[in-house]
Amino acid sequence: MGISMKAVGGVLAAALAVSLTACGSGNGGDSASSPGASAPSASGTAAPAPKDRVKLEYWHTYSDQEEKVLTEKIKPAFEAAYPNIELQLTRMPYEGLKQQVIAGVAGDAAPDLMRMDIVWVPEFASQGALAKLSDFEGFDEVKANVFDGPLATNLFNGEYYGVPVNTNTKVAIYNKKTLAEAGLAEAPKTMDELVKAAETLKGKGKFGLGVSGVNAWGLAPWFWSLGGQITNADYTKADGYLNSPESVKALETIVSWNQKGLIIPTMLGGEPGTWDGLKSGEYLMTDDGPWFYSILMNEKDAKFDPMAETMRGLMPAGAGGSRSVIGGEDLVVFANSKHPKEAWTFAQWMMTEEPQKMMAEVGLIPSNKAAAEAMKSMDIPFVGEFVQQLETALPRTPIPQWGEMEGIFNLSFEKAIRGEKQPKEALDEAVKQIDALLK
Repeated sequence: MGISMKAVGGVLAAALAVSLTACGSGNGGDSASSPGASAPSASGTAAPAPKDRVKLEYWHTYSDQEEKVLTEKIKPAFEAAYPNIELQLTRMPYEGLKQQVIAGVAGDAAPDLMRMDIVWVPEFASQGALAKLSDFEGFDEVKANVFDGPLATNLFNGEYYGVPVNTNTKVAIYNKKTLAEAGLAEAPKTMDELVKAAETLKGKGKFGLGVSGVNAWGLAPWFWSLGGQITNADYTKADGYLNSPESVKALETIVSWNQKGLIIPTMLGGEPGTWDGLKSGEYLMTDDGPWFYSILMNEKDAKFDPMAETMRGLMPAGAGGSRSVIGGEDLVVFANSKHPKEAWTFAQWMMTEEPQKMMAEVGLIPSNKAAAEAMKSMDIPFVGEFVQQLETALPRTPIPQWGEMEGIFNLSFEKAIRGEKQPKEALDEAVKQIDALLK
């Protein structure tokens, strides 16, 4: 089934150049002909490449540093393990990429594999563009070894159309000096503690609650932690969930925080920006990803030392627990791949511990649980809280209609926060539109 150009609209852009990822390694063998072949270690001696060597085209969006590991470590290790498969790596610019994929699928010119934004996978799966990976032998083993949340981003109609090649999430990041001004020596563990700190700081002309934007990426960790829900468990219904008493209360709480002047101005487009406000100490905290550290730690002549001047914690727990949102990329095999078994062999291999640890060297968080645990002992000082937060992080609704659905979500929340509608009225309105989409 072809993909219509209408599918282009509404997809979230991800900060791929600084997003986290992970990879694995394997050793000798000719098992690429079997999609269920297990992934061996990368230490074996390569056999001579057979004459009928298969070439796999792989589109990716890695940054300069990440691409260096991909080309200098991942590719040689995989090809040594599977000498009958050659990887042809193509780095793609993110801008306009979705349109290129649509055109490639429609013209039977898509690559064999792609590192794809997690919010695109259900949409492309719904159009018949992706291979159903849960049909391949060995998928259950991959499933057992990765975090549930990132894996869920590949779901469509109860089947999996990708694997989470790398993942990320957000944690609470605090300015240490401002935290001390609020009377705290460690990161707040509950929303009540955080709100109390924000109230203390308001008297000092500072802002305590770092909700970064009126969109799903910015609001979801707060909404979920306060007890809100977006849909039922299988993502088929919003009524009774997005407008439940718990969800209404969660939105009412966020609205009241804003009315009291406790939330950073950035949420509604004000200044200073999130990072500037956090660095200056005008903002107590915000929730952000590991790129906060990987970028700021590598700034030349920087006056701000993120490791020395900030403190990390899990999202403070509310009625819904400590929740954050999942980001990252999924590895997909296109339905029109001429070498689906070999493509699955590479995807399966990439999900094992050693390749994942290779990519973790540049700060990308593995979705493989063993590799993520091992990352804690690697020389990446800020990663522990992010790995821990992944245990309770949730995906943005993994459905083909997410682009349109997020637009409705964003608008309804903004109307309530700006006082244009009461929270329940805004959510009831959103529910009607979202359930119409889901049907």
